[in-house]
Amino acid sequence: MEAPTTTLDQSRFEDPLYTIAEAARIIDVPPSTLSTWARGYVRRPPNRPEVRGEPIVTYREMYGPRRPSIPFVGLTEATVLAAIRASGVPMQRIRPALKELQRGLGIRHALASSKLYTDGAELLYDYAERHPDAKAARAARRLVVIRSGQSVFSEVIAEYLRGFRYAPDGYVELFRVPAYRQASVVVDPTRSSGAPIFERGGCRVEDVLQRFQAGESLKELTEEFGVPANHLEDAIRVASRRAA
Repeated sequence: MEAPTTTLDQSRFEDPLYTIAEAARIIDVPPSTLSTWARGYVRRPPNRPEVRGEPIVTYREMYGPRRPSIPFVGLTEATVLAAIRASGVPMQRIRPALKELQRGLGIRHALASSKLYTDGAELLYDYAERHPDAKAARAARRLVVIRSGQSVFSEVIAEYLRGFRYAPDGYVELFRVPAYRQASVVVDPTRSSGAPIFERGGCRVEDVLQRFQAGESLKELTEEFGVPANHLEDAIRVASRRAA
C-alpha cells in the first residue's frame, strides 16, 4: 500500500501528541471507546466464542497512561470513526467494511486520506451491494446515500469530512473539531502542539477557558485574544456539557 514518504510529513504519522483521554475529549467519545479503536479488544462472553476486534486507529504504545500515544493521523482516523458512531452504525458491524475500504483505496491511513472523501462512499456502497452478510451490508449502506445517481456519504459523515483540510500529499493536515457549532475550533499539529485552538485568534481553547474559570469576563477575553464573544460562549457550552 502507498504510504507518506517525505520526512517533513512523517511527523503527522509518527509523533505521539495525545493521550487516549486527551484524544477522546477532543473528538467527544468515551476514553474506553477510543481505547478499543486504538488497541483493539478481546471479549470472552460466557458460553460463547471469543470475539476479537483489531485496532483501527494509529497508536504508538508508550507505556504509561499519561504519556501521549496517538499521533495526529490517529486523531484524524478517530474523528471519522466518531462520525460513524454519531450516525448510529454499530462499530462491530462496520469494522469489516472499513478493512475493505482501506484495501479498496490502496493506501495506509485511508480514513485520513482525501481518497476517502472522493472515493470512499462509492466503495462502501459497492461493498454493501455484494456482501453476503445482510447485517454488515445494512450497516455499510446506512453510511451512504444516492444523490443524482452517485454514492455520497450521509449528512452526518459528510459534515465531519467537510471540516478536513488536506495537505499536498493527500492526507489531512488540519481539521475542525465537530463539537462546536458557533466557534471555529481547529486541530493543527504544527500549532500549540496539536491542542485545539480558536481559528480566530489562534489561542488554545483550554487557556481561554482557564482564564474564564478564574473570573475574567467574556469582554476581557474577547479583547485580549481576538475571539468573538459567541465563539467563547460556544466553547464554554461545550466544556460545561463535557464536565456534566
